[in-house]
Amino acid sequence: MRNLLGKAGLLGSVSVAFGSMFWSQQKTESEPVASSSPPSDSNPDSTYELKLVQVLFRHGARTPLKSIPNVMEAQWVPTLLEPPPHTDINYMVTDLQGGPRPPAPVEDSYRKNILSGGTFPGQLTTLGMQQLYELGQRLRRRYIEDRPFLSSTYSPAEVYVRSTNIVRTIESAKCLVAGLFQQKQKEMVPILTTEAEAEILYPNYHGCKLLKILCSHRWAESSTLPGIAADLQSIHSALGIAAHQHVDFILIRDDMVARETHGLPNPPVLNSWKDKVEQRAVDMMYHIFEPSRKENLQLCVGPLLHVLWENIEKKLQGSSAESYRKLFLYSVHDTTLIPCLMALRIFDMKWPPYAADITLELHQNRQTNEAFVKVSYGGQDQLIPGCSGVYCPLQEFKQVLSAHSLTSELYYSRCNSTEGRTEL
Repeated sequence: MRNLLGKAGLLGSVSVAFGSMFWSQQKTESEPVASSSPPSDSNPDSTYELKLVQVLFRHGARTPLKSIPNVMEAQWVPTLLEPPPHTDINYMVTDLQGGPRPPAPVEDSYRKNILSGGTFPGQLTTLGMQQLYELGQRLRRRYIEDRPFLSSTYSPAEVYVRSTNIVRTIESAKCLVAGLFQQKQKEMVPILTTEAEAEILYPNYHGCKLLKILCSHRWAESSTLPGIAADLQSIHSALGIAAHQHVDFILIRDDMVARETHGLPNPPVLNSWKDKVEQRAVDMMYHIFEPSRKENLQLCVGPLLHVLWENIEKKLQGSSAESYRKLFLYSVHDTTLIPCLMALRIFDMKWPPYAADITLELHQNRQTNEAFVKVSYGGQDQLIPGCSGVYCPLQEFKQVLSAHSLTSELYYSRCNSTEGRTEL
């Protein structure tokens, strides 16, 4: 863990790799619906039938990973982490084959430290649990109450739940399912995870050697860019932080927003820096992922995009047991959503809020069988560049994804092809 991205990016490397940053609750603006789009199928008798829903969602509010050095610490007391009774369900965590939960080195690293107040870093709070419960309620209104798409009681034949092997995302998945089905279940809910080396639900710097090489250079470089470097030096001076402590805008923001979200005080000196910290943290992430560099995004989210496409194909072919599934839920991180938004070319230079979701709906014309994919972000429909409408014809959507999706075999082949690759 400590060698993921080199000395210059040490404090930030874990946060980038495992989706630890967060943002104030902002919503994206909805895009205009293109005139060529088919009408909404909110009416069950519509010409267009909803066939499949896939949701990538960020975990809820959490404790910070680190406190800013030399700055008054907030008190992260255990009462901030108490689960609301309405989020309780009967669930189990397994590997992808249904076996025992794999080891969780990322979570283990959190448990080696204790924040002021007595809790561990990176833990889902009561507020975060409620945020995911409310996302589940929103999905319930759309897919159970407003249309008869899902059963009102949880069914494993209909719903697939996968999470990164980190407690905050596992608990977030649990809370979403509780809100979606109002704790109604006849069977236990399996939440599937995989070992850290093979994880594709976040940019895996630990499991992909080439991604580590490509991004470590850009990570170290991001804090030295002219505008960012000058602002960083100013805020270091204001806070009394020494340069050798390697505190960047992402770490500062991590602590600041955690406090604000939970009503805990920030040191007064930081108040005037709020907007600048937010702007520079996004600037850093944009430089690290650099969407103009296709290889970066392919290695960050290529395998995940391929899985999303495979789920669509299986549903349309109807040739496997998985084709009966109606809903795929993926509990992930902001560092999953950001490169996905970049790959879809809809990233708006705003950090994804807690419980943000990217939802893909597959629709099919009842008469012609023509298929469409509709993408929404934070509940707002998106017009994807390369698509002729918000309801994107399947082949157009396939073309959009193909720019960055990678099969598992190709992904691992590229990850291990590091000869001569020392930097970008």
